[in-house]
Amino acid sequence: MILGLFYPNRGNFITAVGDLKSRSLNKDIARAFKKRSVFPIESISLGFVPGADFSDHWAFWQEGYPAVMITDTAFLRNYNYHNNLDTIEKLNFDYMANVIEGLVSAIEVIAR
Repeated sequence: MILGLFYPNRGNFITAVGDLKSRSLNKDIARAFKKRSVFPIESISLGFVPGADFSDHWAFWQEGYPAVMITDTAFLRNYNYHNNLDTIEKLNFDYMANVIEGLVSAIEVIAR
């Protein structure tokens, strides 16, 4: 996939994905996330992002509302994703806590 030329190939970051109408919201979320979390975040806003129609934000895009999907892109990089090998001991709860801290900051910014 061409996005692999611009983004890390190791699953040690999350991504804020937005369409072109969500570009400003996407930047605000990523900026706020970085203020409170040490966990790496990338952001991308394109007309079409492969796999971006796999979540709830898609319906908002279809109706013209800005929306952002926060993803670890597991379906692209984790062969265990959503199968019987996708088990709790493979989760990193410290990383998850860092992601939550960043998302709290992002929610506070967009709620204003």
